[in-house]
Amino acid sequence: MPEKSEGLIVGLSMGTTKTTMIVAKRDRRYPDSVQVIGFGNADSSGISKGVITSVPSACNSVRQAFEDAQSVTGISADRLRSVIVAFNAQEVQSESSHGMITLGDREARVEEKDLERVIKRAVYDLPRRGNMSPIHRIPTSYELDGVTVTDPLNMNGNKLDIWLQTVSVPMTYEQTVRNCVQTAGLEVKGLLLKPLASSLGAVYEEEMRLGCISICIGGGTTGIVLYRGGRAFRVMSIPIGGDHIKSDLATVLHISFGEAEHLKKRIFTSSEDDLRREGIDVEFAYQIIFARIEELFNDYIRVALAECTPQHFPGGIILSGGVSNMPGLEMMLSDILQMPVRTTEEPVYRMPDGLDNAAYVGAAGILKYYVLTERDRYLFMSDTDDFDSRDIQAQARAESRGREREQPDYDDTYYGEELEDDPDNDYEEDEENSRHKNVVEIMARLADRFKKLF
Repeated sequence: MPEKSEGLIVGLSMGTTKTTMIVAKRDRRYPDSVQVIGFGNADSSGISKGVITSVPSACNSVRQAFEDAQSVTGISADRLRSVIVAFNAQEVQSESSHGMITLGDREARVEEKDLERVIKRAVYDLPRRGNMSPIHRIPTSYELDGVTVTDPLNMNGNKLDIWLQTVSVPMTYEQTVRNCVQTAGLEVKGLLLKPLASSLGAVYEEEMRLGCISICIGGGTTGIVLYRGGRAFRVMSIPIGGDHIKSDLATVLHISFGEAEHLKKRIFTSSEDDLRREGIDVEFAYQIIFARIEELFNDYIRVALAECTPQHFPGGIILSGGVSNMPGLEMMLSDILQMPVRTTEEPVYRMPDGLDNAAYVGAAGILKYYVLTERDRYLFMSDTDDFDSRDIQAQARAESRGREREQPDYDDTYYGEELEDDPDNDYEEDEENSRHKNVVEIMARLADRFKKLF
């Protein structure tokens, strides 16, 4: 969970096309609001398709954004060095696990130690993968005595269940991100996956409660986050974004990458006559762009969301990212997925001029993440929260012994659940059957003798 730092929130968004540092302050009179007081921007280098390919180049981009933010805000460098870092990863693993604990013989009040205990139980049930690093642990659902509850803290009950979503990335990449930021002279306060950051910056809490899907088309990747009951329950990343459109334009039209990027930004905002006078085949450029978008929607997003239906997500789809404002994109995605689509026009927080558009939802999402985790420290548990410190096996054994002591002792009858595939149980059944067979044979012989006597 992010730490409080002198009322300042400092976020660093590392994207394929741009690196942004955003600085905000809290107003204690309004707990759920923040005020952006400055930002710094730099063109990203050393990052391709969301992955750092050159640490020195990526460090330079971070330094430039940091120096720009310091110049704009006038705040000392030391107060801006501790940052929450939003980053991308091509491989994102999202796994669900279940944990259950008993609270005692009589109804007990759920305390923080109970929440931590049930979270640890759910973490313990996850398969161990040494090459993956957990970035977020998100409780997607709680049940108290079989009844679904939003927040079980301070409620009374006997049994507490949790369903936990753990979002992980390759450990080597997480370490590379940390090394890059630290080499640039900053301190990593927390890590936040960009798909989640973008969704928090684009989606309103009412839409999260209804159930919705956030799709953010960035420069190198497309992030997808599924919400239900106000909580994110799945995070995905697709390694295709706006840079692929730029590459297609450059390759097919035989122009430089710089010219292709310029064309990509202008083609839907400039006059077609002006573009034609510059020698651009506008119709052909449209075909190139929408061929790539159609591939992304049909071959990747539609497949990833194959099991999602409008009934499960009445809040629809919220589309964001630098590519999202292309004309016709909203209608195309709605036709393909058969769901309502809303394009984000501006982030959920009021942003300064230049950042008040869908391309900066990730930066706004860092601020939203801070506010939400300050409100509920168990909502988005980060990699800095230690849930492996205690011996969960010993805890499980102790609870098992406690349940055995509570079990009534019946002489020769087993009243519990039927045991399956237990060799010791099979042996006891065979022994019992053998004794029963011997008794029957003895009784038969005695009956035969009585018949002869009488």
